[in-house]
Amino acid sequence: MDTSAVRIPDLSGRTAVVTGANSGLGIETTRVLARAGARVVLAVRDEVGGRAAADSVDGDTEVRRLDLADLSSVRSFAERWRGDIHLLINNAGIMAVPRGRTKDGFELQFGTNHLGHFALTNLLLEHVTGRVVTVSSSMHRMARGIDFDDVDLERGYTPYKAYAQSKLANLLFTLELQRRLDAVGSPVLSTAAHPGYAATNLQSHGANPLSRGIAMLGNKIFAQSAANGALPTVFAATQDVPGGAYAGPKAMGGTRGAPALSSRSEEAWDGRAAKRLWTLSEELTGVSFPLRSAERN
Repeated sequence: MDTSAVRIPDLSGRTAVVTGANSGLGIETTRVLARAGARVVLAVRDEVGGRAAADSVDGDTEVRRLDLADLSSVRSFAERWRGDIHLLINNAGIMAVPRGRTKDGFELQFGTNHLGHFALTNLLLEHVTGRVVTVSSSMHRMARGIDFDDVDLERGYTPYKAYAQSKLANLLFTLELQRRLDAVGSPVLSTAAHPGYAATNLQSHGANPLSRGIAMLGNKIFAQSAANGALPTVFAATQDVPGGAYAGPKAMGGTRGAPALSSRSEEAWDGRAAKRLWTLSEELTGVSFPLRSAERN
């Protein structure tokens, strides 16, 4: 990893939570933050794998169980939390998997990638002092909007359509979260990032064997490393960027290279859709925005 592209501040005394931190972008993000002095909590579904990952990190780490496809697990994680969180990194995700459901009955990719992080963020938000960074994907551009009439894609499900919708939801969530933070006068920032084309094991779980094979071949030939793919997340977490910022690689059409502010689709800027998605997400998860303005308190 060439961290010279990002001047990382001293994070001593700060705590970061990284979801899906046992592999890929998550473990690489963890390594950078821990090396900068942060205490990093690896929030993972597999605690055994999480502990093995933590053992590979030079720095202060802790492993806690979190299954984003199970809202009871999300609530349990949040209820047990004590202390401040400087950085909440919503990194975990699944990509183009066969049709499935979360424990609570939501379409698996939308439920895991968006709803799980939506609930986690709002349940932890009173502890967050710095930033919430949500990892999206350049593939959000494939989505022509959120299908509010059929958010579980009962009609016309395809693995990549569901993935693209969930990644668009990540960006709309980032946008509306920042609007709400601003409205109550919170100093916390909501930002987002994408890794470009990075070689991780995410593509190995796709529904289509042919697309899996092509993706894994692309990982070997064209993709940048997971370590470099994590740099936009670190950039969004630590650099002087505005609320709602979206970071990604700046070279080769946003697929690789040093991180910088990135463009997003017109649909990802839709404030009305962002508010509608937030309302729907509150209804589905039973979790709402917890902060109130100081003037009301």
